[in-house]
Amino acid sequence: MPLLVEGRRVRLPQSAGDLVRAHPLLEERARLLRGQSVQQVGPQGLLYVQQRELAVTSPKDGSISILGSDDATTCHIVVLRHTGNGATCLTHCDGTDTKAEVPLIMNAIKSFSDHAQCGRLEVHLVGGFSDDRQLSQKLTHQLLSEFDRQEDDIHLVTLCVTELNDREENENHFPVIYGIAVNVKTAEIYRASFQDRGPEEELRAARALTGGPMISIYDAKTEQLRIGPYSWMPFPHVDFWLQQDDKQILENLSTSPLAEPPHFVEHIRSTLMFLKKHPSPTNTLFPGNKALLYKKNEDGLWEKISSPGS
Repeated sequence: MPLLVEGRRVRLPQSAGDLVRAHPLLEERARLLRGQSVQQVGPQGLLYVQQRELAVTSPKDGSISILGSDDATTCHIVVLRHTGNGATCLTHCDGTDTKAEVPLIMNAIKSFSDHAQCGRLEVHLVGGFSDDRQLSQKLTHQLLSEFDRQEDDIHLVTLCVTELNDREENENHFPVIYGIAVNVKTAEIYRASFQDRGPEEELRAARALTGGPMISIYDAKTEQLRIGPYSWMPFPHVDFWLQQDDKQILENLSTSPLAEPPHFVEHIRSTLMFLKKHPSPTNTLFPGNKALLYKKNEDGLWEKISSPGS
């Protein structure tokens, strides 16, 4: 079954702008979200999702109450939620393989739900802007088409993407919203930024930069964050990139050089340094080729726990 807005089937393909003009409730919701001030989200009870990661949990989770992601320029942050059991999935999509990613998101939610229960699937899409290369526009189109292609009814509740999330300054375009959080207990979605993007921020960023696919990082049953084991090929010309100035890094390693947040270059440099140090991670970062496991402690912060039995 298709993608629905206010109970009616969405006619695709059409741009995000055309879609909200046809549905005033969607337009109003995007306007309200854009108008919010950004909330600084602290690390307690937070599960931060990086690019090409997804995390799913429900209100029963005793460790995690907030899922969030930021630094989306041309990327989109997707939240899919089942209103019956509150199962909530947040993912940070960059358009590498939307066709494969949407079914992963759907299955993540379905792993929670007994489908006989009442409630519906609601999707929220946020991020991107009117970028020169039209990467955001392409990603919006892919996500809408793929959700429309799923068997289940999916209700599009929030659409604040591409031209709906765009602001112009001195003839340059920027996203309005770079990050969002969802409160798993209350279902509230709000503009957010995050100081703490861990654990293992560099390791997870390295996996994405080397082209790793979308993966699920959290097991809600054990309330454990599970990282790896990952493998990657040595990053090509890593020494060359580390010698370049900020401008070169921005122009060559960003999808939208003018719109990146201020810490972007520093983030890329530290990820490249990490890749230089760990050209092939299997045994150095994952002793015995086992996953790194983290769990929230009493203070709501991540703590490493010993590896599981082999």
